[in-house]
Amino acid sequence: IFATVLGALTLNYFGLIAFTLPQAAAIGIIGGADGPTAIYLSGKLAPELLGAIAVAAYSYMALVPLIQPPIMKALTTETERKIRMVQLRTVSKREKILFPVVLLLLVALLLPDAAPLLGMFCFGNLMRESGVVERLSDTVQNGLINIVTIFLGLSV
Repeated sequence: IFATVLGALTLNYFGLIAFTLPQAAAIGIIGGADGPTAIYLSGKLAPELLGAIAVAAYSYMALVPLIQPPIMKALTTETERKIRMVQLRTVSKREKILFPVVLLLLVALLLPDAAPLLGMFCFGNLMRESGVVERLSDTVQNGLINIVTIFLGLSV
């Protein structure tokens, strides 16, 4: 992400392509491999690049399964790839429910512009962890996300 931002700013420095800092940041978020986040952020920072960023982000997301394995093999040893992580402690249900609530409050106070994006993340987490809306949570995690992604792609 940061290399892409610096690359876009370098292109601007040498006069090849004129990118502002917000445009470079919007381009850089494509590396986060999350289409909705890239679309949201580019809509806020560089609406003129929204279409191109949306296509690039979703193309990148589709190619991650092809791109990632050779890079992982090149940068890690076989021993490192065989390491199995163990959970240090069990996280209580109370902590799982309090996390999205506290996170959203902190984000809303410190970074209000990011509150809608993180709010949806927290809402999804809260639905899954509370166990109260099991069917709704299952629908949101499976069928609905695919439908929303299709509509998002068509609308951009």
